[in-house]
Amino acid sequence: MRSGRKKKPESYRERSYRQTAEQGDLVSSLVQIKETDLHIQADRDVTRRATELVLQNRLQIEDYIVRHPDFYATLVPEPLDNLAPPVVRDMLLAAEAAGVGPMAAVAGSIAACVGEKLLAEGVAEIIVENGGDIFLYRQRDCTIAIFAGQSVLSNKVGILLTPAQMPCGICTSSGTVGHSLSLGKADSVTVVADSTALADAVATCLGNEVGEGSGKAGVNRALKKAGEIVGVRGVVVICGDVLGAVGDVELVRLK
Repeated sequence: MRSGRKKKPESYRERSYRQTAEQGDLVSSLVQIKETDLHIQADRDVTRRATELVLQNRLQIEDYIVRHPDFYATLVPEPLDNLAPPVVRDMLLAAEAAGVGPMAAVAGSIAACVGEKLLAEGVAEIIVENGGDIFLYRQRDCTIAIFAGQSVLSNKVGILLTPAQMPCGICTSSGTVGHSLSLGKADSVTVVADSTALADAVATCLGNEVGEGSGKAGVNRALKKAGEIVGVRGVVVICGDVLGAVGDVELVRLK
């Protein structure tokens, strides 16, 4: 089972960005199982429980793929299956909303399932990052930096999120760096949504909207498409030296 159907920035895959993430008063836990690679920051060490949750959710996805091979291979939505496990239903719903294959939502869906369960079990604050896809719930303002490959804007811009906007998902897709499938040429498409699975799937969808050499036209096309998807709070698209944003996102300059 691969971790998704969209490109991830190389720095996400190498995980070097984790060394620069601000720890604050949170405790880090790492969970690595096959393609799933979680960096969790919470008010306590959650390594053991998070590992159990990852194994549980991965097993459910892998079993579903055995019984429904198209779920893994398709690049278009699959019919909703009300009998599927919650993690799979989240992927199916996100894929339907975004118009992509369900595996485009796998990383975000696993991150959310782990984060939501830990919150329900008493964790007060948590950040679950799975290869750059983030489930976020904090009681203070947070800034999420945007990595955009070779763009001059890479790591120069961030999204400021307040406690009132959480929990939420923040996911990024790239068509110029990384190893997973993307049909577009955006350096980065970052999506903030109610659902982390949805943010993951929509990032792939919008990345596909930015065609080669399209510049402002491609960015505007992606932003227009974003406005048509229910559940998306805001989007930031970077293509070369062009940046566009739509929705409820507050951009901040990073040092």
